[in-house]
Amino acid sequence: MSKPNSVVLIRRRRVLVVFLAACLALIAAFVTQNHALTIVFTSAGGAFLCVTIIGIFANILSVNRTDKDQQAVIDFIENDTSPSIFATEDGMVTAQNRAAAAICTVNPTTTVAAILASQFANPSAIVFRLQDRAENAGSAREDILTRSGHVRLSTHRVGNGFLWRLETIQERAAARSREFEKSLPMLMVGRSGAVLFMNEASRGIIGTRVKTLDRLFKSLPIAHGHLAEVMTTKGEITMLVAEIEAGAGRKALYLLPAHSQRPQDAELQAFQELPIPLVKIAPNGAVLSYNQMAARLVGPALQPEALLATLMEGLGRSINDWLTDTLEGKLMQKSEFLRLKRDDREVFVQVTLSLVVDQGTRALIAVLNDATELKTLEAQFVQSQKMQAIGQLAGGVAHDFNNLLTAISGHCDLLLLRHDQGDPDYSDLIQISQNANRAAALVGQLLAFSRKQTLRPETLNLRDTLADLTHLLNRLVGEKVTLTLSHDPVLKPIRADKRQLEQVLMNLVVNARDAMQEGGEIKITTECLNLKGPLVRDRVTVPSGQYVTLQVADEGIGIPTDKLEKVFEPFYTTKRTGEGTGLGLSTAYGIIKQSGGFIFIDSTVGVGTVFTLYFPVMANNLIEVPSAVAVKTAEAASFDDGIILLVEDEAPVRAFASRALRMRGYTVLEAESAEVALKTLEDETLNIDVFVTDVIMPGMDGPSWVRQALKDRPGVPVVFVSGYAEDSFGAEQTTIPNSVFLPKPFSLTDLTNTVHSQMR
Repeated sequence: MSKPNSVVLIRRRRVLVVFLAACLALIAAFVTQNHALTIVFTSAGGAFLCVTIIGIFANILSVNRTDKDQQAVIDFIENDTSPSIFATEDGMVTAQNRAAAAICTVNPTTTVAAILASQFANPSAIVFRLQDRAENAGSAREDILTRSGHVRLSTHRVGNGFLWRLETIQERAAARSREFEKSLPMLMVGRSGAVLFMNEASRGIIGTRVKTLDRLFKSLPIAHGHLAEVMTTKGEITMLVAEIEAGAGRKALYLLPAHSQRPQDAELQAFQELPIPLVKIAPNGAVLSYNQMAARLVGPALQPEALLATLMEGLGRSINDWLTDTLEGKLMQKSEFLRLKRDDREVFVQVTLSLVVDQGTRALIAVLNDATELKTLEAQFVQSQKMQAIGQLAGGVAHDFNNLLTAISGHCDLLLLRHDQGDPDYSDLIQISQNANRAAALVGQLLAFSRKQTLRPETLNLRDTLADLTHLLNRLVGEKVTLTLSHDPVLKPIRADKRQLEQVLMNLVVNARDAMQEGGEIKITTECLNLKGPLVRDRVTVPSGQYVTLQVADEGIGIPTDKLEKVFEPFYTTKRTGEGTGLGLSTAYGIIKQSGGFIFIDSTVGVGTVFTLYFPVMANNLIEVPSAVAVKTAEAASFDDGIILLVEDEAPVRAFASRALRMRGYTVLEAESAEVALKTLEDETLNIDVFVTDVIMPGMDGPSWVRQALKDRPGVPVVFVSGYAEDSFGAEQTTIPNSVFLPKPFSLTDLTNTVHSQMR
């Protein structure tokens, strides 16, 4: 008798539970002294006993019915020609037919997996998989390929057990396949290169059973459609290898007789092995053939019959027109730079077309060269040239504007001297003066970008600089934005212009605030960093050494990747009209670069933006040299008489400066060029107290004529004025003693006080 199944066991447990309930009810009736409760418990106990008796009879009938079903199944499979097995749920065999007995001798411990072990490599996994499916669906089957052919293993749920049946699939196609296999030497190879199976034909050629490919082929790897040297017991023979995927990482290798290579085959093989990417193109632009190098360069899209226009772009006109001109001989420049339409990475290629005639048909051979690195360098060079050109333009415009602003603000100062605050025109003059100063500040930003502004570097500690600026920054960010500062415990000193550095910080903080309309946090972090090797980033190489870094991070909307390269360009802004000039970041860029530092930007859309500034740590042995730039002092109470030689090529500036100096009691000799100034100095009786000269002039420049004049008049103090920065001629100025620099635009007071300080 076989073991009961899970359904019968559940029924028996239920009957046992009801029987226990009946016993408890009768015991309670016997124990209790309450007559009413005795009646209730007695009735309940009797009812439970009736249910128990009915359940016992039902179980007996169910078991008998199951045993009859199993016996009927066993009688049915007795004469089945296919191996059939009846087993319990845990796989123990309880019955089998004669065909199954021929596979394995049955003993009390025999399982289904043990009987099938002679047929399958891993029978336990197959039995478990099929039985699990039959538990849910009632039956399951699977077709399996074995050494002897295809077999079908099926199982059916019968009562409290499973009926297993193994049958051979007889198909004409399979028979033909085996006949074909007998005629061709074949090896089944696993994923690791191990030989899993060899047919009789392959064993007959090789002479022995091999387990790995390195025991069969003289050199690895082997390629489909190529000749290979096969090692046999009788020596080496050359055979053609055909490879077919067999699934599950396996592949079938067929060894075919080698044939003599035809001339066209040799040409095709040479075409494939050339180390240059080549593509053969039809006159209509369709790809005819290509070699392996071209396939690796262009990517999976390169297929026969693919159109060249779908593979490349960037010619500026129709690619078909380009091909037509090449075919007709009209194209003078056969090489073009194109961009491949690849999704994984950006690749540029240089394509050179050549006309060929193949079997009377014209075609084109495209020679491809990977030009990605070249185009990247070209883009970097173009960007560098563009920024340099913008810087030169900004510097030139700033110089001319400074001359104009000097004349405007200077004459405005002269008018203000003749009007008091009660005059109706006084407010208009104040407006002119204020707007001239605003224009001067704008020009100063242009000079900062072009790195031609005058800097006054000093030793700074970023912690102290930020502490002085924190109150102003908190007012700039407003109430919605929180400003957080974090400092390195030990910050080393740097050398920079404090006023300009504060301007950079304010620009960065204002931009961060504007990027967070709904509020957020701006983090300013300082840190000491020691670069042991050069840092290459964003087309810039930061030399190794010690740096102090300053980061300004926000939680704003971020900057798209395609706009990151433009943020430092002047007049580029993402803000609406009237909200910004687009000079803030360009000014910061110029100031940082002119200070010897570096500035980088990282941004993610929807996450935020981080600006990182690198400042070189100041060397310990650096000795500060007092700046020669004139410091604006308070206006002197009185001015002495003196003779001033004023040399300025801009007439409006010269007119303002001469009037301003004459109003202070000086005698002014004017000259519109250096040559006229030297001609004036030929008068030896003329005593000059101060030279006031522009630096950049047509003909001889300021430093040149001053050096020549000082040969005969040593010791005369000099005031250099210029719309450019002092750094543009700083090396020359240091060779001229007792000289100071006054940048344009300057006011009346700036000019007169500077001249007065030189005369004292």
